[in-house]
Amino acid sequence: MARYTDSVCRQCRREGAKLFLKGDRCYTDKCAWTKRHTPPGQHGQSRMKKSSEYGIQLREKQKVRRAYGVLEGQFRAYYDKAASMRGVTGENMLSLLERRLDNVVYRLGFGDSRAMARQLVNHGHIRVNGKKVDIPSFCVKPGQVISVRESSRDIPALKKLREEGMNRPIPQWLEVDVENLSGKVVQLPTREDIDFDIKEHLIVEFYSR
Repeated sequence: MARYTDSVCRQCRREGAKLFLKGDRCYTDKCAWTKRHTPPGQHGQSRMKKSSEYGIQLREKQKVRRAYGVLEGQFRAYYDKAASMRGVTGENMLSLLERRLDNVVYRLGFGDSRAMARQLVNHGHIRVNGKKVDIPSFCVKPGQVISVRESSRDIPALKKLREEGMNRPIPQWLEVDVENLSGKVVQLPTREDIDFDIKEHLIVEFYSR
């Protein structure tokens, strides 16, 4: 599978928004986006010129895709599935992205970033209702319990979490037990649970062209 190997901070600068790709660092003054808001590269300043309608839609799509760490084919599949569901297509798509297992592990605080959460899932450290699930795109459902494997609880980052507690808010659609490194999906995520600025209608317009 294709992998992005350059600095992830460049992605935030390219999309003109903080995507929280480096975990706790994104909340400090060391964040590259906090220091420089211009796109990366020698001619970054010139890239800030007014974009076309298509360009604005494309950048919004890229921003959300990079924030959740999914490839173009996967992202299009989420849109197609959302479009076939009842309700508002854009909100359905965001709900599906939020319910990815790697995102849920991140939201529960078990990973400092979605990339770290994805690694925990890939390496078999996560259980869903007591069973091993190593597929980051696994879609969680209300009532399911997500937990860390017993033998994995001494991983430094997880051990620190148990000792120091949670340092960021947990969305209302999830419940977390930090001491036991487990969490529960209480309900489906709503539009209000998204913690960064997304104009999903632009993504719908992009794919509806």
